[in-house]
Amino acid sequence: MDRLTAMQVFVEVAHRGSFSATADKLDMSRAMVTRYVGELEQWLGARLLQRTTRSVTLTDAGESCLRRSQQMLALMENVEEETSNRDGAMRGQLRITCSVSFAYAQMAAAVVDFLKLHPQLKVDLNASEGALNLVEARVDLAIRISAEPDPALIGRVLAPCTSVLVASPTYLGAHGTPQTPAELASHRCLSYANFGKSVWQLSRGDEQAQVSVASHFSANEATALLRAALAGGGIALQPTYLANPHLRDGSLQRVLPDWKVPDMAIYALYPSRKHLSPAVRALLDFLVQRFAAVPW
Repeated sequence: MDRLTAMQVFVEVAHRGSFSATADKLDMSRAMVTRYVGELEQWLGARLLQRTTRSVTLTDAGESCLRRSQQMLALMENVEEETSNRDGAMRGQLRITCSVSFAYAQMAAAVVDFLKLHPQLKVDLNASEGALNLVEARVDLAIRISAEPDPALIGRVLAPCTSVLVASPTYLGAHGTPQTPAELASHRCLSYANFGKSVWQLSRGDEQAQVSVASHFSANEATALLRAALAGGGIALQPTYLANPHLRDGSLQRVLPDWKVPDMAIYALYPSRKHLSPAVRALLDFLVQRFAAVPW
């Protein structure tokens, strides 16, 4: 049995809670996933997983094995990188996570350009809205938009993140264009479920406005709200990295352009400075340089 492969399979099963999802992720049959986990349990002489028809959970022995397996896999990657780096080319795999909207608007193209510079590298991009434990998920770099990133992680600012109020010409033609923040309360608003769903904070110079919005449509993902705004669904609060192309072509218009919403920042987050690989460091430097030139 290839014990390192068995550990990799086991870590994926523990992370995903599913043999079928692990099989899809690793491009192997479900029977092969089951075989690797079974042989690992036989080798260790302990049951690692509790299986039911609905879920897969770790036993106490499984919790211990998961920590050790993650350490072994990380060590293996470090050894491969150190021994294969002698020709100057970076090798191995980077695991990145970011929101769906940022992957769509910026990160996918950035990864492609980065890989052109380092063709021996591989990148696995996890686009999701949920928070991940970077150590358990073996994620090298998380790109997050926040005003206050997780203090347990090391953070590097990549760029500012400005948001604007937008709506389609069709919606504004039918419902009118608000002239003051207070008028937003009478409009159909599209809100982000995980942030500022019912209250929008606005400022203009020294003036401050806190508006309770009537959210007729909320979603946990920004591109869904963007499509709703383009379809005439209402007024949306959108990051400029998504809204700018539509503002330029006229399919969206600014609402209350003199008023600002609180700025946030786009952070690159990682667990520790001590074991930052050359590939991750190279990606960080690449993203800082690339995003410095983006008209946010």
